[in-house]
Amino acid sequence: MRRDIDEEWIEEAVERYRRIDALLAEFDKAAEALEVCVRSPDGLVEVVVTAAGAITDVRFRQSLAGRTSTQVASSVRAAVTAAADAARWARQRLRGDLFGEYRPLG
Repeated sequence: MRRDIDEEWIEEAVERYRRIDALLAEFDKAAEALEVCVRSPDGLVEVVVTAAGAITDVRFRQSLAGRTSTQVASSVRAAVTAAADAARWARQRLRGDLFGEYRPLG
């Protein structure tokens, strides 16, 4: 059985693949450049994270004097957790902005 090859369909598929590939590269670059800053609930720790999930800075916004290591660790943990959530949110937002016109498969 002979099958006809639809050249136009193939060209469109290749062009769509190239566009998606370019958008993925743009997404990766933007995710590395986009930074989000969050603080622990007590305001002690501030964490800067990229949308790609890399922590780029950690700052103590208040004096550590009089705080136990457990309190400081709790603040750091809360800020890092918030940073991970913020990075995830930023990636989803960026993905929506770049790939909004593409419907998910399935």
